[in-house]
Amino acid sequence: MNTLDFTPFYRSFIGFDHLANLMDAAARNEKQPAYPPYNIEVTGEDQYRITMAIAGFDEAELSIETEHNNLVVRGQKADKTEGRRFLHQGIAERNFERKFQLSDYIKVTGAQMSHGLLHIELIREVPEALKPRKISINQQSTAKAMPQLLEENSNLAQVSNA
Repeated sequence: MNTLDFTPFYRSFIGFDHLANLMDAAARNEKQPAYPPYNIEVTGEDQYRITMAIAGFDEAELSIETEHNNLVVRGQKADKTEGRRFLHQGIAERNFERKFQLSDYIKVTGAQMSHGLLHIELIREVPEALKPRKISINQQSTAKAMPQLLEENSNLAQVSNA
């Protein structure tokens, strides 16, 4: 895999170092395990859903946490193999930790389990102050602007005559 050098961007883009650091981290070969498998889908204009296949886990064995812009899903399976003998064990019942990097303003709104799938609902909530807004242009008549200019000019004439 080719490595990307973002050094030239640091010279000309101010305040985007956070984005470059994210891209650096994504380009590194920090391999996450493939277990458990998951989907990420867009369910609306600003809505997303992460679906994880976690067959064999109970709600009490799962934890979902967000900190800064990270979503961490953990599964801690209690060891229940004592006294059990397997001829073949193909169902993965191992502990896992899956991390997702969230964009700014992405919030987790809820989670539910059904049929061995964990669904995590996310929404992008951009603050009103950061949303685009339309600026109206007020037209000022020239009749109102002219007297102000005449007043200012007469005040300057009085100061210069004094």
